[in-house]
Amino acid sequence: MKILLTGATGYIGKRLLPILVTQGHEIICCVRDKNRFHCPAEFQKSVSLIEVDFLEPETLKAIPKHIDAAYYLIHSMSGSADNYDELESASALNFVQRINETNVQQVIYLSGIINDHTLSKHLASRKKVEDILNIGAFAVTTLRAGIIVGSGSASFEIIRDLVNKLPVMITPKWLNTKCQPIAIPDVLDFLSKSLLNIFTYNQSFDIGGPDVLTYKEMLLGYAEAKNLKRYIFTIPVMTPKLSSYWLYFVTSTSYKLASALVSSMKVEVVCRDHKINELLQLHPMSYKQALSRALIKVDEDKVASSWKDSLVSGRFSSNISGYLKVPKKGCFIDRRKKEIENREYTIAKIWSIGGEIGWYYGDWLWNLRGFIDKLYGGVGSRRGRTNRHDIHSGDALDFWRVLYANKEEGKLILFAEMKLPGEAWLEFKIINNTLYQSATFRPRGVLGKLYWYSVLPFHGFIFEGMLNKLIK
Repeated sequence: MKILLTGATGYIGKRLLPILVTQGHEIICCVRDKNRFHCPAEFQKSVSLIEVDFLEPETLKAIPKHIDAAYYLIHSMSGSADNYDELESASALNFVQRINETNVQQVIYLSGIINDHTLSKHLASRKKVEDILNIGAFAVTTLRAGIIVGSGSASFEIIRDLVNKLPVMITPKWLNTKCQPIAIPDVLDFLSKSLLNIFTYNQSFDIGGPDVLTYKEMLLGYAEAKNLKRYIFTIPVMTPKLSSYWLYFVTSTSYKLASALVSSMKVEVVCRDHKINELLQLHPMSYKQALSRALIKVDEDKVASSWKDSLVSGRFSSNISGYLKVPKKGCFIDRRKKEIENREYTIAKIWSIGGEIGWYYGDWLWNLRGFIDKLYGGVGSRRGRTNRHDIHSGDALDFWRVLYANKEEGKLILFAEMKLPGEAWLEFKIINNTLYQSATFRPRGVLGKLYWYSVLPFHGFIFEGMLNKLIK
């Protein structure tokens, strides 16, 4: 079967792709930027790639007419635009208009549980998209999930950050709101087994695990799994804005995502029924089991995807392709080079930079810069990296975004997503037996030039020290 997969570079899409290929399907992946898509070699014969921006109707012509089913996995709640709900509706409408011109039989949409009359902006937007999809000339299967628990999921990373960093938490009262978490492997089972199943056509189903818990119980459950003593006290006086700042400063989440989550967490998200479990013969795992699986994946460095790698976790609102060519005109450039002793060793060190391993020299200064960025509303350095020793184009890496990563070529280009009076690139490339390292800054006005000269004294020992560590 030919299956259209939207959101192929997203948290769910990256994990669903290998499952569909293993089932023998031919997958057409929709991405906004081909440079961000990484397909394992063993899947490439079954996967084709098209560039589509659902806010630009003319690009949807790239979607082939002969497809059997489609997954709609496009969400924007953590984006920089305040009108993300309008953008989501526009994307869904453009999608419907194009898919109506194809042979598609079924569209599967992953939405959020909606069982309250007063919906948050985020959940109301999901419901609106569902309504738009249902006007199409095809069968729609909507799977509504609450909190998704898995390595790299936004919910799991926020829980991990809070519990690992705070022995005592003074928290808002919404931590007593009930929800029904579901493990990411179970979400993928529901998505894959609903495919072209006529008994799921034109219906919406709530999907969740067997446990109904408060957010407080979820935090304490993680603490128990990690053998940590944690104390949580809820107070009624913390406003939504203050709650959002609390999440933003303590966790790796962006402020936009924190605000959307706080708004949603005041609404109970509990399954209406579990009829789809019987229909598909699935038995979701408990919250405790979901945590155990997620922690194992993290410990073994086998995180398949992370919400942090989404472009909306940083400053990007467009494709990374436009930043690939590092500029020279009108820029300040710090260039350094050294002969290397062992090419493989140096590449391994470069490909492991940042995150838990650090920047090899002056880490306290890198951390200080990340903290200052967080104070000014930037991404900070808490995003870390998804995998310890492997990176691909589009990945987040502390307060950088990976623009280009090619081991064979020995070249890595990073773009700074911190708040700056200009734009900054950090580039590593190996030519013959020499490692070239360059930091490029394109200033914006007088403030940008002042910024460059203010940090210039630190470059001498930070970049030189890092360069020495990379080659020895």
